[in-house]
Amino acid sequence: MSNLTAETSSNAFYQARCAASAHNEQLRSREGAADIMSIDRGRLYRIEKGVINPYPEEVHLMADLYNAPELRNFYCTGMCPLGCEVSKASVEDLDRITIRVVSAFRRLDGTKELLLDITEDGVVSDDERQDMRRVLESLEELEGIAQSLKIWVKKNL
Repeated sequence: MSNLTAETSSNAFYQARCAASAHNEQLRSREGAADIMSIDRGRLYRIEKGVINPYPEEVHLMADLYNAPELRNFYCTGMCPLGCEVSKASVEDLDRITIRVVSAFRRLDGTKELLLDITEDGVVSDDERQDMRRVLESLEELEGIAQSLKIWVKKNL
């Protein structure tokens, strides 16, 4: 593929197109991918180079065409100003995700008890704020694992 630079080769959108080209020969070139998605090939070049951010609609097109649902999470967590609070997901094998789920569920009992202790009186006192932050961290970890599992299911089923 032409115009390959360090910025391009490390770009998630470029990498997803390259991976998808193993199953669709038309995706071996930007021109072919741009034609399928009906976007300007220069725009696709600038997206893959990291010069511009894609529009959400383009991310959906690429995610579907490349069978790369992880692009949606990548965009939402790193490019969209509204999605900065979304948990980052990683593309992992199912066995790794399962181990993370079981491990997180094991720790969840302690988190549940901590949350009950904090909220028992209906007030989060100053000395309970640190514990509440730990509860929030546990929930964010679960959210990230759930996102990874969703990506795996969408990619493989």
